[in-house]
Amino acid sequence: MEKHEDKCRYSPSQMEALTALCDTLLPSIHVSDQQKHHLDDSVIHFFQASASVTGTPQRLAVVLTEKTQHPMIFLSGLGLWALSTWIGTFIVCGRKSLSTNFPYFQRFSRISPQNRRLILLSWSASSIFFLRLLFSALKVFTLLVFFTQVNEKDENLSWKAIGYRRPDPKAIDGDENTEQSGPLCNGIIELNRSKDVALNKLQRLGFPVSKPISKKSKIKSLNPSFIIKCDAVVVGSGSGGGVVAGVLAEAGYKVLVLEKGSYVARNDLSLLEGKTLDEMYLGHGVLGTRYMDILMLAGSTVGGGSTINWSASIRTPPHVVKEWSQNHKLELFGSEKYQKALDIVCKKMGVQSEFEHEGFNNMILRKGCEELGYPVETIPRNAASDHDCGFCCLGCRDGKKKGTSETWLVDLIESGNGVILPECEAIKVMINEKDGRTAAGVAFTFENDHGQRETAIVESKVTVVACGALSTPPLLKTSGLKNPNIGKHLHLHPVVMAWGYFPADSWPEAEKKSYEGAIMTAMSRIVSNSEESGYGAIIQTPSLHPGIFSALMPWRSGTDIKNRLCKFSRTAHIFALARDRGSGTVNATNDISYRVEDSEEENLSRGMEKALRILAGAGAEEIGTHHREGRVLNVKESSREELEKFVKEESSRRLKYLENPVCSAHQMGSCRMGVDPKSSAVNPMGECWEVEGLFVADSSVFPTALGVNPMVTVQATAYCTAQSLVQFLAKNK
Repeated sequence: MEKHEDKCRYSPSQMEALTALCDTLLPSIHVSDQQKHHLDDSVIHFFQASASVTGTPQRLAVVLTEKTQHPMIFLSGLGLWALSTWIGTFIVCGRKSLSTNFPYFQRFSRISPQNRRLILLSWSASSIFFLRLLFSALKVFTLLVFFTQVNEKDENLSWKAIGYRRPDPKAIDGDENTEQSGPLCNGIIELNRSKDVALNKLQRLGFPVSKPISKKSKIKSLNPSFIIKCDAVVVGSGSGGGVVAGVLAEAGYKVLVLEKGSYVARNDLSLLEGKTLDEMYLGHGVLGTRYMDILMLAGSTVGGGSTINWSASIRTPPHVVKEWSQNHKLELFGSEKYQKALDIVCKKMGVQSEFEHEGFNNMILRKGCEELGYPVETIPRNAASDHDCGFCCLGCRDGKKKGTSETWLVDLIESGNGVILPECEAIKVMINEKDGRTAAGVAFTFENDHGQRETAIVESKVTVVACGALSTPPLLKTSGLKNPNIGKHLHLHPVVMAWGYFPADSWPEAEKKSYEGAIMTAMSRIVSNSEESGYGAIIQTPSLHPGIFSALMPWRSGTDIKNRLCKFSRTAHIFALARDRGSGTVNATNDISYRVEDSEEENLSRGMEKALRILAGAGAEEIGTHHREGRVLNVKESSREELEKFVKEESSRRLKYLENPVCSAHQMGSCRMGVDPKSSAVNPMGECWEVEGLFVADSSVFPTALGVNPMVTVQATAYCTAQSLVQFLAKNK
């Protein structure tokens, strides 16, 4: 996302319209001589710079035409085409697009900047949903690109002005005993470098490779370049697939892991937000539901979400264990076996609750709760007590965060029985043609060293799909599975945020920055309802770097958004995360249907109210939300009555129809586990009802939403599934 290419699918007239839109969102702001005396040069430069001066429109065009796969993306081209003509501009923009001079009608780029701003604001509140969607998408994409793009020195012109500084990657010391390529280097097989070298390495490691000679119609139709044989193929390397792969390899089985994402070793991590989103997140970091109701983040790299998550390592809550074991009749979750699995995975990850220096956001959450008498607790993390970089959402360069690439996948490689093939996308689970219901392996595609796509096949005794709740259902469906529960019952843990500004001359100390420090150490369950229905919201803090921060903040004008960003480093965010009863559907990885239901909206409203109060209680000078109207309350200058009115009004605003950004970093339930194929996709062992030897081992098997950060529950469930797989392989030797 930080680079742009010369090619672009938009016409010159569409690019003219896109440039005008970008410069409306981020215009050059005049700075008077009097103001210049009081401002740092970096701030002056930031305000005077427009989106077009920095090349944002060209980068954005590449993102929209080359990188974004979304069922509604065609609307961007349609909208730009309309705005490049006078008639289309009049239809979309109305009377504000008219000129006082003949011929009165004009295309969007010719409208005055002030009227363009008013037009965009009218879109944000329009009764025509297409216009709301157009505004929301343009705002998110433009701001995200502008604040993440970097020059040849890996710098962004806004960063000094907004108080943001990326740590020098070379200054972060990792394990001195780890090779430059990382702890997994001996087991990484890169088919895109040299296919012949890669295949020879596979042979040496005990994975037979052969040319296809089969006359079977399904294999022949795929025209594979080669076939690899192993005991188990695992699709995905995150908290589910990584655990299964490590356990099976240590049990003596030959395990091959296919990972759609790339492998970025510790020493290769850039810690650049744009580059990381582009290379290590699903959908290049820009992923939304069909109507952009919810913006989602999901890992797509070796280690999956565990590589870029926020370290929270919370065990499965007791009320959820009870619900899954009793209401859903899944005895596993109420068993000693499951409790032992929780202990094992937590020990493997080094989960502990100590911290040496609490970060900015968590200090504020903790203090606000203590001031108001709200319950607050410390979140266990899979990181050492002295690990407080704040950049783990961009990968952990020192290796102190123990995701699967530092634990289970290391076991896989060190056992001598496993390999990982990054940038290899599974396209189909192979089903035995003789019986039609036994898994026989996986077909996958990769780009060879000549830039051409090739297909290959892994033949295995057992197949494990662990692509995550957004990618597992499409793979199963394209493989011919018909169970109606596949892709249904998707839960997203919808999140809404409140913010508070703490000037540098106030508490916390001036050197504290919003983007530094351990990402998650504090949490409140004040509205979790865990003792009653079990469905409520928890209060936590996020990790926001400039790109995502700007994309979520409300936009009222170019001046307003730049002023908000100048407060970035001292703006704390607190969010409410709802355990959702409602659910959505995964039609494809880039086509997800989901609507926040009334019960979730009510729980999020209660959580938003508490978040605003916590921020005010901790001493924020200003507070607000991400609602499109962008209201701000100066707490220091307001009476108690004014504070109460503001909190009540802002927390009760509707979340639907793109009024307020709703986010998700947890996706689950889309291939849920159960005891009946009529209501579930997999059985209690994680095996698909329709196909023998085909297992699912990721968050998609959750029977319901979890209500807390899911990493530990995913790993514990996958560990139990791995034990079933060991038994399955032993029985089918």
